[in-house]
Amino acid sequence: MANQIQLEIVTPDRQVLSEPVDYVGAPGIEGEFGVMANHIPFLSALGIGNLFYKLGGRYHYVFVAGGFAEVSNNKVTILAEVAEHAAEIDVERARKARERAEGRIRQRQEEVEFTRAQAALQRSLMRMRCRDAAQGAGTLDKK
Repeated sequence: MANQIQLEIVTPDRQVLSEPVDYVGAPGIEGEFGVMANHIPFLSALGIGNLFYKLGGRYHYVFVAGGFAEVSNNKVTILAEVAEHAAEIDVERARKARERAEGRIRQRQEEVEFTRAQAALQRSLMRMRCRDAAQGAGTLDKK
């Protein structure tokens, strides 16, 4: 593990992943960031998007939404509100969520509902992108 970094992904419900990897790319609230072995310590809020990690020359994808990332002692800890391996994503459910969110945005009855609908739309679109990226990389293997 000399040139690897330990990646831990945890949600309130489960441990999603725990393994040494070569590289981690994650959606920070201020933009995407990347981490390799021996990275300096830092903390970042997570946005909504695709976390990816490289292991053995292959890219693997995990959808994440909200939470925090901590880098310390050659370890990346992702504490996410939501995290799903690409293979776990139900594309049809994500499409229906997108359609509901787009309908609520069109109605725009209350500002709070509009903001919630925008967040739901972003989550559904990023889930589908995560699944597409994993298919394109040939890494739809379930952990």
